[in-house]
Amino acid sequence: MEVTLLGTGDTTGTPTPNCECDTCERAREEGVERTRFSVHVRNERTGEVLLVDASPDFRRQFLREDVALPDAAVITHVHFDHLDGLGNAYRLVDDLPVYAADETDPALGHSVAEHVADRYDYLDVVTVRGRTPFEPFEAAGFEVTLVPSVHPPLVCYGLRIEHPETGAALAVSGDTTYGIDRDSRDVLRDADLALVEGIVHPELCEHHPAGGDHHDADGVPRTFGTKHMTLTGARALADDLGADDYRIVHTAHFVPPEQAFADDVAVDGERFVL
Repeated sequence: MEVTLLGTGDTTGTPTPNCECDTCERAREEGVERTRFSVHVRNERTGEVLLVDASPDFRRQFLREDVALPDAAVITHVHFDHLDGLGNAYRLVDDLPVYAADETDPALGHSVAEHVADRYDYLDVVTVRGRTPFEPFEAAGFEVTLVPSVHPPLVCYGLRIEHPETGAALAVSGDTTYGIDRDSRDVLRDADLALVEGIVHPELCEHHPAGGDHHDADGVPRTFGTKHMTLTGARALADDLGADDYRIVHTAHFVPPEQAFADDVAVDGERFVL
């Protein structure tokens, strides 16, 4: 399993347009990016590619990394920074099965799968296939399992991608608070690599109207607001999941540079062979 981090940023990315903060300036100086979230997973046995989320930066990401176009995709939730790149399938691929959860989202009145199908009903090459959380399915030669995360007001899903022959496994937390329940954590445990969402440093929680939640024993918040993890929460989740390695993803430019470029906070283009 070959994993390429196409996009490791939040909804505005880093550098953020027209931003002169220290973190964006350092990113420009070092020539690194965190574009909107997306992960490229290649099955080295079959040559097939599974795309986790379709970033609005799809075109730039694939040109920059010079990787193969997807044979299948999984969409974790309906926020634009994880979905709106799917339109790039037009005239690039002949057929793209897109997998998403089939549970009804109470806030939307329909499932992620139904939302994607409606949003891209004009793309004949896209075929949406609803899948039930906790029930493994095959995609691009991998065994994939969707698990609920916690990202109100909308539903979101993490996932485990496992190679049926080699046993190599990738776990993705999805956009979430630290409050992922035990059943979901159990599916995500003991992967070779975990990608855990951490949007800001915990010190920012005191300035957030909703405050922080899920504090650790020292009182440091592991959840930011109501829908994301802090860097502290991401590291705690990675430790709990027991992955051989991990990277923090979906990180915003609000994190100061002395924390934003720590070794475990991912930047675009990192590659792993599992």
